[in-house]
Amino acid sequence: MFYDTRKNDHGLPRDPFKAIVAPRPIGWVTSMSAKGEINLAPYSFFNGVNSKPNLVMFASEGRKDSVSFIEETGEFVCNLATWELREAMNETSAPMPRGLSEMRRAGLEPAPCRVVKPPRVAASPCALECKLIRIVTLDDIDGRPAGCHVVFGQVVGVHIDDRFLVNGRLDTATMRPIARCGYDEYAVVEAVFSMTRPNA
Repeated sequence: MFYDTRKNDHGLPRDPFKAIVAPRPIGWVTSMSAKGEINLAPYSFFNGVNSKPNLVMFASEGRKDSVSFIEETGEFVCNLATWELREAMNETSAPMPRGLSEMRRAGLEPAPCRVVKPPRVAASPCALECKLIRIVTLDDIDGRPAGCHVVFGQVVGVHIDDRFLVNGRLDTATMRPIARCGYDEYAVVEAVFSMTRPNA
């Protein structure tokens, strides 16, 4: 099949786009407002975008509290969402009035960060402390607002649970990170394989 996204004529009950761009890592983002309010929300349009320096991004469809809080304070934390934390992660995706704690709602304990003010999720095996680089608001190809706000940050501190360091390497499969697929579906990383990059 083929369909034109401008006409949205795929004829399917739901848009398959997110099922094609999958699995997507989940940026489980902690942010803090200028007043000290804490927000925790998962974003499935998330990824690392550079290694030297470490840079990450996440995109918000609509201007949500995470974007507003990060714009106010210039800091955020990306917590690793895992199989063990899947229910808590999902709980933090529920809409809540500004100022109410998603961490408390999900029964999660906060832990202090070293460089930034927002807390991290104590139970998460990894957390990336980030400083804001830029927020980019996108338009579509016709110049109309797309309602998409992309947050770019530089990682300034990394927390790793030592249990998952094996022979000097982080054991991703043992942490069992989860990823977003299409619709209400997720994937879990439980096995990895290696390939060596070929020489020129």
